[in-house]
Amino acid sequence: MNGQQHILDDKITLKEVILNVRGWISFFLGQWKFFLLAATVGIVLGALVSFFKKPVYHAETTFVLEESDMGGMGQVSGLASLLGINLGSMSGPSGIFQGENIMELYKSDNMLGKTLLSPFDENTLLIDRFIEFNELDKKWKSKVDLASLNFSIPRENFSVTQDSVVKEISKLIREKHLVVEKPNRKLSIIYVTINSKDEAFAKVFNESMVERVNNFYLETKTKKTAENLTILQTQADSVRAVLDENLMEYANMADRIPFPNALIQTATVDSRKKQVDIQAASAVFAEITKNLEIAKVNHRNNSPLIQIIDSPRFPLKSTRIKILKGTVFGAAMMVFVAMVFLYFRRLYRLHIEES
Repeated sequence: MNGQQHILDDKITLKEVILNVRGWISFFLGQWKFFLLAATVGIVLGALVSFFKKPVYHAETTFVLEESDMGGMGQVSGLASLLGINLGSMSGPSGIFQGENIMELYKSDNMLGKTLLSPFDENTLLIDRFIEFNELDKKWKSKVDLASLNFSIPRENFSVTQDSVVKEISKLIREKHLVVEKPNRKLSIIYVTINSKDEAFAKVFNESMVERVNNFYLETKTKKTAENLTILQTQADSVRAVLDENLMEYANMADRIPFPNALIQTATVDSRKKQVDIQAASAVFAEITKNLEIAKVNHRNNSPLIQIIDSPRFPLKSTRIKILKGTVFGAAMMVFVAMVFLYFRRLYRLHIEES
C-alpha cells in the first residue's frame, strides 16, 4: 500500500505542469529589467561587430568548357575533314581530364601551390600577401618563423619547412576561400570563386589560378597530338631540305652540261641518279605532308574550347554584416544567454532551498 501511494505521489498531473509553466513565465517576466539590459548590451556589441568586421570580397570567374575529343575516330575524322566530309561527334569525351575532373584540378595542392608562388605585384608574391593580411606570422609564431622564409627562390630549392608552409596555406585556401562549382549539370559552365577579406588578393589570385589551371588543362589534353604534330613537322622539314638540296644539285649539273651527248652515257648517269633521288624525296614529302595535315586536323579536334564568360572586376562583390542585422542578432543572442543564465540560477536556488 505504501508503494502504491509513493507511485501516485511521483506522478505529475496536468495541473502541476500548467502551474510550473506559469511560474516560470512569471519569473522571466519579473526579470524584464535584466533582459532589457542584456538586449542593450547585445545591440551595442552587434553594432560594433558590424562596424569593425571587415567585409568578405568575392572574385568570381565563369567559363564554358566544351570537349571536342574524337576518341578512336581521330584518324578517320581527320582524313574525312581533308576530303570535305563532316562525320560529327561519333564518340563522347575520353581521357583522364573531362569536364568534372577540371573542377578537382582547381583544388589540387599542385595548382594551388603554383598559384600562391605567382607574383601579386612587382615585388610581392601571392603567398606573401596572404601571410600578411591574415597575420599568419603572428598566429604561427610558435611553429615557424615565416619572416625568415624566402618564397621567391626556385621551388626545387625549397626546404621542408617552405614546402610545408605552402601546402598548409593551400589547404586553408581550398577549405575556406575557394569555391569551384557547376550549378547546372546539363550545362558546361563552371564557376570559380575566391573569397577573401583582401579585395586585391582575391582578384589577382582568381585570375592567376584560372589562367594557370586552364593552360595546364589544354596542354595536357592535347599533349599526345601536339607531340605527334611536332614529330611530323620535323620530318617534313627534314625531307623538304633534302628535296631542295637535290633540286639545287640537279640544276648545277644542268648548268655544267647544258646539252649532253646522248652517245656518251657516262655523262648522264649522275643526272639520272639525281632525278631518281628527287622523285623518291618528292614521294616521301607528299606522304608526310598528307599525314601532317591529318595530324593538324586531329590536333584541332582534340583541343577543348575554354571560353571565359565573366572575369572579376573592381569593385568586387562583397558580403558584410549590416548594422540592423548585427544589432538584432546581437540582441537576440544576449537575451538567449540571459534566459539560460536565469534558468540555471533559479534551478540552483530551488535545489539549495529543497536541500
